[in-house]
Amino acid sequence: MNKDELKALLNKVADGETSVDEAVNRIKLQPYEDLHFAKIDTHRGIRQGENEVVYGEGKTAEQIISIISHILDNSCESVLITRLSEDKAEKIKKSVDLSYDSVSRIATAGKKPENKNIGNIVIATGGTSDIPVAEEAAQTAEYYGNKVTRLYDVGVSGVHRLFDNADILMNAKVVIAVAGMEGALASVVGGMVDCPVIAVPTSVGYGANYEGLSALLAMLNSCASGVSVVNIDNGFGAGYLANMINKM
Repeated sequence: MNKDELKALLNKVADGETSVDEAVNRIKLQPYEDLHFAKIDTHRGIRQGENEVVYGEGKTAEQIISIISHILDNSCESVLITRLSEDKAEKIKKSVDLSYDSVSRIATAGKKPENKNIGNIVIATGGTSDIPVAEEAAQTAEYYGNKVTRLYDVGVSGVHRLFDNADILMNAKVVIAVAGMEGALASVVGGMVDCPVIAVPTSVGYGANYEGLSALLAMLNSCASGVSVVNIDNGFGAGYLANMINKM
């Protein structure tokens, strides 16, 4: 239950559409519901403005079904699931209304939220290989109602591709720069724009890339002001943070 849903519930009580006891029973489920293997944070939408997101890796399909079913029944109309494998998605679809994207491994259960196209988040990638992480960021931001503009394969090995899109970058409210290898894209973008840049290092690269560590360290050491960095391959974290900045 988020703030708007709580207000709607209280308005129903005020209008006589819902009894006080029914409202109390709904609010009693806060702040979490214990499923033994998981404790559902049903109060997160009230505290933070957005409801709990389910991380799919490491959970069985049956556990995910139980978690999202409880969230849909007690907290909100839709649930975002990240890092969900295709085989688990197929199993879950048999029990829950699920929309799934195999590139980003993002799924939405329940009623898909309307994209309100708020603001403008630009997501740029160094290469095509970075797209899965970028799409995780893009679809997370879109789930929360943001306008997202994609600039894919505009890395520094052909920097004219980036400069050709300078107008798009300079009109962004937030830029997410997604890159592996040496991670230079974030610094270049950071030197071009007057908005916050969220750098996402990816595990794309050869041996000395150390599965994204070299890109992470390069981005942390960026000389460009206004660049912040999330963890390796953390497209969700970047999309969520961009959503918060874009709506400030």
